[in-house]
Amino acid sequence: MEETEFISKTPSDTWDAGEYIGRNAKKGELYILKGELGAGKTQLVKGIARGIGVAEWEYVVSPSFTLMNIYEGDGFDLCHVDLYRIDEAEAEELQIEEFLERGIVVVEWSEKKTWHAGAITVEIEVTGEYERRIMIKKP
Repeated sequence: MEETEFISKTPSDTWDAGEYIGRNAKKGELYILKGELGAGKTQLVKGIARGIGVAEWEYVVSPSFTLMNIYEGDGFDLCHVDLYRIDEAEAEELQIEEFLERGIVVVEWSEKKTWHAGAITVEIEVTGEYERRIMIKKP
């Protein structure tokens, strides 16, 4: 397993960590995000969007009520999913993995569903009032 770690002290640092992920992302990859409420998952997704070339990446918002937002990047798209408000059966109905043919998928509140073994895990740990530890784990 390949692991990369970032320490974030500001939202900008979190965007930079996300941009690193986006610049290294490949079409067909699934990213499952783990972290408590307020850890910075959506801020990380903004950075991923910036990294894949989404023109208005700063307007990326959590799809808490829409469940899924799709953003057009350079070469492939980003599907941003938030499973916070649904259960596993409803998550299955979304058929998230089908989107992998068009781009990458990033899932907030990913613990609501079982994922395939090739998923990349990104854990955001709150280590202080503003500090976060971001760990990227590729199988």
